[in-house]
Amino acid sequence: MTALTAPLAALGRPVLAALAAIGRVTLFAAAVIGHIFRPPFYPREFLHALMQIGWFSLPVVGLTAVFTGGALALQIYSGGARFNAESVVPSIVAIGMVRELGPVLGGLMVAARVASSIAAEIGTMKVTEQIDALVTLSTNPIKYLAVPRVLAATLAVPVLVAVGDAIGIAGGWLVGVNRLGFNSGTYLQNTVDFLESWDVISGLWKGAAFGFIVAIMGCYHGMHSGRGAQGVGAATKSAVVGASVLILAANYILTELFFSA
Repeated sequence: MTALTAPLAALGRPVLAALAAIGRVTLFAAAVIGHIFRPPFYPREFLHALMQIGWFSLPVVGLTAVFTGGALALQIYSGGARFNAESVVPSIVAIGMVRELGPVLGGLMVAARVASSIAAEIGTMKVTEQIDALVTLSTNPIKYLAVPRVLAATLAVPVLVAVGDAIGIAGGWLVGVNRLGFNSGTYLQNTVDFLESWDVISGLWKGAAFGFIVAIMGCYHGMHSGRGAQGVGAATKSAVVGASVLILAANYILTELFFSA
């Protein structure tokens, strides 16, 4: 290696490592999808994952949504006052919540809570050789551990997004009526008039994609965690960071796909 090519090699190594990691995650996701519709099925694991991912994530998603909706109403009112456009607060709060903030913030909150939990749980199972025991018992670890969690997250996160959208709009309504002086009936009527069905549906599709990403990253990093407590900790961190970055990237791609002119 010459002095001229050394900088190029230093630049190329992380790029090749990143591409290899993307390939491994893609192959893992393809393997999970391939096992979803093939027996055996594990309904008990699926229902347990559905409760852990959906029901127990509802408080954090709801709190995030209500404060986001309230803050969004304040910001839009403050900005609109410069142009005498305060009346747009209800419509922009509703559209902003259902198109962007509801799905993205809901996905990020689920990523922080669920991706870390899945990676830590599966990583601990790997460290304690429970995954090896599953293989010994002729049980496919992807089928038993990953498929129920991925399926549960893909189905549960859109429901969380829908609930978060409603709570966020309600938070904007509370601030608009009690803090900004809007008439309650007028605020709600403006919300209904300017909100279209595709706005809501697109947010739910985003929620399904984000739930899939969260579960895939949690399962992948858990199954590929290093040995010992340090390895499990690193897998948990990588799962949350990877899921968060992919959610933001997927949000841009889906927004471009759904709303590009």
